[in-house]
Amino acid sequence: MSTTVKDIMTTRVISVRKDTTFRDMAAALHEYRVSAFPVVDDDRKVIGVVSEADMLYKEALVDEPGVFGGILHRRDQAKARGITAGDLMTTGVVAVRPEDTVEHAARLMYDRGVKRLPVTDESGHLVGIISRADVLSVFDRTDGAIHHEIVNDVLLSEFTVDPKTLQVTVMDGIVTLSGRPETDELGRRIIQRVRHVQGVVAVRDRLDYPPPERPGDRYDVLANFPPD
Repeated sequence: MSTTVKDIMTTRVISVRKDTTFRDMAAALHEYRVSAFPVVDDDRKVIGVVSEADMLYKEALVDEPGVFGGILHRRDQAKARGITAGDLMTTGVVAVRPEDTVEHAARLMYDRGVKRLPVTDESGHLVGIISRADVLSVFDRTDGAIHHEIVNDVLLSEFTVDPKTLQVTVMDGIVTLSGRPETDELGRRIIQRVRHVQGVVAVRDRLDYPPPERPGDRYDVLANFPPD
């Protein structure tokens, strides 16, 4: 199983236009309990994002006119004076596609330090939104479901390994792999693949690795066979 953004995204998105007022956005934040708004144009293409952090400048600095002297960056000064979504929005939007993996979305959130990501189609039209909570929902899989995928999809289907040679246990999302893989390389590839199974919190490597094959090993073995 490979969960995609489409599987976890919210399709009913609260978006705003460039001319949406600060007051209307503040009311929508309270009513819909969201932390950010995608800003769209007339064709529903995403052109920016306004977060509650962008809006906080005005409240924080309303009685602090002297702060504008030099402590704040010019961009922050402009946001503190902003009255519409166009004034406050961050452009250069980081977005994901419905077919992207949840892992990719999580990496973007971490790298960019954002709580939500707009989901756009290939033309840039807004089709959904995902939050950190949505991404973390993949860890809600049962241990049984994780075990089934590792044994049937990973070991049997991908690596054609007899599950009887490797033991898989799953408890609270933590996978323990034991047994002896056919080769050192195969064992390490399996461990790496299991780490990417949806819902896996951690992998405990208890494999009994055979010694790595040296370049001359195969020749030595063949040399021991008598000639025909």
